[in-house]
Amino acid sequence: MVAPFIGSEALARGELTPYALRSKFSAVYPDVYLAREFEMTAAVRARAAWLWSRRRGIVAGRSAAALHGAKWVDAHLPAEVLWNNRRPPAGIRVWSDTVEDDECELIGGISVTTPARTALDIASRHPANRAVAAIDALARAAHLKMADVEALADRHRGRRGIRMARRAIQLVDPGAESPRETWLRLLLVRGGFPPPTTQIPVHNEFGVLVAVLDMGWEHIKVAAEYDGDHHRTDRRRFNNDIRRAETVGELGWIHIRVTAEDAEGDVLRRVRAAFARRA
Repeated sequence: MVAPFIGSEALARGELTPYALRSKFSAVYPDVYLAREFEMTAAVRARAAWLWSRRRGIVAGRSAAALHGAKWVDAHLPAEVLWNNRRPPAGIRVWSDTVEDDECELIGGISVTTPARTALDIASRHPANRAVAAIDALARAAHLKMADVEALADRHRGRRGIRMARRAIQLVDPGAESPRETWLRLLLVRGGFPPPTTQIPVHNEFGVLVAVLDMGWEHIKVAAEYDGDHHRTDRRRFNNDIRRAETVGELGWIHIRVTAEDAEGDVLRRVRAAFARRA
């Protein structure tokens, strides 16, 4: 058994002995087990939480995003389920709420909130920066349209957190390829810059694509990119990045590269300087 399962059901069907259940599997939640060598992911945790509800809950929030294929969902965070049980075990977060028939669907037999409802729940229940990063990833994976989320926000007008959700929805951009790219984009917007375009293709004089920039302002050829640790630890990637930056610069772009060591104020100062040069 490689997926989570209900232990008492496996025993009743004679698939396992009590000894095998204890020795080869670990309890994720009460009576929900997983093979010890199996990797715990956010999607696996979501399925385990749904089984704990005896298949009666609706997977929601970050857990639903994971089942819809969103990246960057932390497997160590509690699973999120819509259900009326007020005493969940450690590792599961539950809440009860109204869910219309068109706000949930089945994924692999599991009841899950739709991408639009998932985005609305995340935006209503989490701080803006965290919510926008999660919805960016969800929108990218599920081809989610923000108009559908806004329509649900209108449907649930008056719900707790709906104003916060509306603000977060306005900041979503599925072009972000990582949470740190979302962080950089939001920093620039809150720093007073126009919202940057994401995933900008850059072609050379022969029409050959030489780069796709994380974000920037194409009309003034200013770009900002976040370089994660893999850009430095992977030698081939590091060398390719150097050549790519040189090529982008030769084509007239001001190319601002940001790392985890950069202070927010310094990033904003560098972008302001780039805008000033283009003025």
